[in-house]
Amino acid sequence: MTASIDSPRGGDGTRLVDLATEATAAEWLTLSTAAHWNQNEADWRAMLALGRGWGVRCGETLVASTLVLPYREDVATGRVAEQAASGRFAWISMVLVLPEWRGRGFAQRLLRIAIDDLAAAGLKPVLDATPAGRPVYSKLGFVEGWAFTRWRRRAASNASDATVAAAPPVATVRPLAATDWPGIAHLDPPAFGADRTALLRQLAERLPEAAWTVADSDHLRAFLLGRDGRTALQLGPLVADDEATACALLDAAFPAVAALAAQRGLDVIADLHDGRATVAKWLRQHSFTAERPFTRMVLGADAPPGDAARIMMPAGPELG
Repeated sequence: MTASIDSPRGGDGTRLVDLATEATAAEWLTLSTAAHWNQNEADWRAMLALGRGWGVRCGETLVASTLVLPYREDVATGRVAEQAASGRFAWISMVLVLPEWRGRGFAQRLLRIAIDDLAAAGLKPVLDATPAGRPVYSKLGFVEGWAFTRWRRRAASNASDATVAAAPPVATVRPLAATDWPGIAHLDPPAFGADRTALLRQLAERLPEAAWTVADSDHLRAFLLGRDGRTALQLGPLVADDEATACALLDAAFPAVAALAAQRGLDVIADLHDGRATVAKWLRQHSFTAERPFTRMVLGADAPPGDAARIMMPAGPELG
């Protein structure tokens, strides 16, 4: 893609580029680092492999980006089948502009390109908005859904952790096994709204210390994954029907995740669905503090896809 984009302030030499083929990993990371976001090169490569990204190049400098991650699989079970947005949506993320280039309309231009591209493909746009972005997206017609909050445990806390009583045992909590993927492929789509198994498999490979499941005698009940990042290890997604199960998964995964974070000098972060008081208590007991809110929003539907009640922790604003 090399279509021209005229700068609102008349800047010459501005053009649209394909992030996957006309930008480098160093340029991707410059954008997310300037925004103090956690994505590393593996995040960018995964999103671009599964989706599509556009950037604005001013001369030799990549100054802005937007990325879409499509989820096309239809889901025909449970509440998901009742929602207009189910199985036909795409995540919009990485709406970034270098600080010195902000205020020139690049983010809105790229956002409109992404929305038009998704409309042509019959995919409804979904995103997780910051407080600053929420009014911008509302003006474009996005509808607010449920909210979650970013929690952070600073690297200094990872070296030693106070002993905290574990949650009562819940069914069988065990590390993720290869034989669990059919169960995850059955459990996750009704909660999330579409099949994202390819993405979940990548996350399990990136941070196996966080990959745990809960199962009873005949089926998988819950799972937790995570991933490595530039400044932090992230816990999530966490899909479960109740908070006790969620805490049991966190109890199982956290010691190894905290130890790895300490070894690498990284924070640990988790995005918690608002209203989960028991899980919030667990996070506070493990030295996490609430940092900033997000709102899930959708364009072209009355509510975001999936069953929000079963999503304890999303995978992150860039992945859903």
